[in-house]
Amino acid sequence: MSELKYTKEHEWVLLEGDVATVGITDFAQEQLGDIVFIDLPEKEQQLTAGQEAVVIESVKAAGEVNAPFAGTVIEINEQLVETPELVNEDPAGDGWFYKVHIAGDINLGELMNETEYTTYVNDQ
Repeated sequence: MSELKYTKEHEWVLLEGDVATVGITDFAQEQLGDIVFIDLPEKEQQLTAGQEAVVIESVKAAGEVNAPFAGTVIEINEQLVETPELVNEDPAGDGWFYKVHIAGDINLGELMNETEYTTYVNDQ
């Protein structure tokens, strides 16, 4: 069973057992504007919760995506190296960043469902 959650940092996390796929939300990509470069983590890289995992450069700004929880990167979206604009075109689909094998327990209480995230964004 998979479960889609959101962070206050405008990341989406698709939880499938002990594997999570991480990307940024449509709101985040709109704020960044046209994305021109993405630096992804290395496969097999160990991430700690809160650690910088992805660097994004756009025509407007540069930003980072921090790991929502600890784990080992098991896959990266290689397409983004050549076509970073996929994040603008399909942030919740083809524009995903990486998959991580979650280490330890995660606090689902810190993550929001879609309704909670929509309310959070509208209150910004």
